[in-house]
Amino acid sequence: QVQLQESGPGLVKPSQTLSLTCTVSGGSITTSYYAWTWIRQAPGKEREGISCISENDQSTYYADSVKGRFSISRGSVKNTVYLQMNSLKPEDTAVYFCATHISDYLCSQLSKDVSAWGQGTQVTVSS
Repeated sequence: QVQLQESGPGLVKPSQTLSLTCTVSGGSITTSYYAWTWIRQAPGKEREGISCISENDQSTYYADSVKGRFSISRGSVKNTVYLQMNSLKPEDTAVYFCATHISDYLCSQLSKDVSAWGQGTQVTVSS
């Protein structure tokens, strides 16, 4: 069974950059039918799918709220996925979850219907 663990600094100032890491254990990140996604939940709001990368063809998808500022990538270290977050805004404050899909379609839709979740990591953007 795939297990996911997020890590990354928790507090940054507006306009700064932050990188989150998702480390996968209990399964292979190279399994072709997996896709890797980041989902966040801001205080008092529903969870929002913000980015996904397909393992099949490395296609990437972004929510409008983060497009042009965030970048998802596979790590050169096996079983690692990154989320690079640039030009952070206070409205990016949320708990960020790493998760997996078993469908490229669900990945492309930034679906919250995932097959496995990480425990989440808090990101706070504040001056």
